[in-house]
Amino acid sequence: MLTLKIIQENRDFVIERLKIKNFQAENIVNQILDLDLKRRSTQNSMDNNQAELNKMSKEIGSFFQSGKVEEANLLKEKNTQIKELVKSQAEELTSTEKQLNELLVQLPNLPHESVPAGKGVDDNIKVKSGGKIPVLSKSAVAHWDLAKKYDIIDFELGNKLTGAGFPVYKGKGAKLQRALISYFLDKAIVAGYTEVMPPLMVNEDSGFGTGQLPDKEGQMYHVTIDNLYLIPTAEVPVTNIFRDEILQARDFPKKMTAYTPCFRREAGSYGKDVRGLNRLHQFDKVEIVQIQHPEKSYESLTEMVNHVEGLVKSLNLPYRILKLCGGDMSFTSALTYDFEVFSVAQEKWLEVSSVSNFESYQANRLKLRYKEEGEKKPLLAHTLNGSALALPRILAALLENNQTDKGIVIPEVLRPYTGFDIID
Repeated sequence: MLTLKIIQENRDFVIERLKIKNFQAENIVNQILDLDLKRRSTQNSMDNNQAELNKMSKEIGSFFQSGKVEEANLLKEKNTQIKELVKSQAEELTSTEKQLNELLVQLPNLPHESVPAGKGVDDNIKVKSGGKIPVLSKSAVAHWDLAKKYDIIDFELGNKLTGAGFPVYKGKGAKLQRALISYFLDKAIVAGYTEVMPPLMVNEDSGFGTGQLPDKEGQMYHVTIDNLYLIPTAEVPVTNIFRDEILQARDFPKKMTAYTPCFRREAGSYGKDVRGLNRLHQFDKVEIVQIQHPEKSYESLTEMVNHVEGLVKSLNLPYRILKLCGGDMSFTSALTYDFEVFSVAQEKWLEVSSVSNFESYQANRLKLRYKEEGEKKPLLAHTLNGSALALPRILAALLENNQTDKGIVIPEVLRPYTGFDIID
């Protein structure tokens, strides 16, 4: 979340920048500043009263020692009254701080200065494209038909076992899925990321730390008895590894990668855009996460974008990179690049990765800080993450774009992992 200091010192700037995200912040910002004034006034008065109590305690002791019992008892009565006042002020302070925090978490992250204005996907800016769109035969079909033809993904069986959006991968389909996971992890490790295997469920503190809670719990699967949440992305547990930590500046960057299944309710999704692998409730993804010094976080963002581009290129998929406009960005992001690959059979672009810099927004919620050499006061770190890559739409594009009359040709970089070069 935004720090109170940023809002205090840059009220008008915060309000104007959040308009880029189509967020009208003036009312909330004013409430925050009013509550902050109330909080500081209450704290100041309470501190003065507490100092008075300390002074009176010494005076009462002196009166009793000198035999001035009546004066001591009068002062004790006053002391009791002030104690009640301090207790009331402490309760008021707690209530005010709670209201303040409830408002602070309602403000999105400030968009980076390069983020374009816009309402939605149509206003995103293409910054790069690559790869060659293949020409398929007239008999080419979408991946859900290929999955049935070659018996590699069973959507109906998944519906029977769980429900829509939970496919079952079979035979060469399962092995191709595993090959993609291993390939993505190996490439991340070569790029300097440390692999971790995090839990698939997180607590409320973890959900709050990366911005899924409050208000977004409706998109997550909730294990109500234990009050745990199935992760929507590995970003949540991996970034929370550093919650409540103070790092040393010399140790940056912290680079981690993780493969996990991901779980999303995708409430409200329907229609042709959710068919097959296009939108699932459970899917596999390899994530890359960096914790970085604020002065170098945008260098890391560029590095992460280049890493994802390298993966897509190696799979010979036609792709484009989009800089998201304010209206299409996530609540927590300062700058996001989306990757899309072209599905020839579906004749549409499919999103396969988002790479984002959250600057200090998540770190403030996480209390993730660092110290410069020789400095005593810790500062907020920057956090970044990206899909490298999400598998469902990558797999869909691979199946559709590589279909031939003889079968589905496996990209050369994956063959050492699959052990076969064609699905037939």
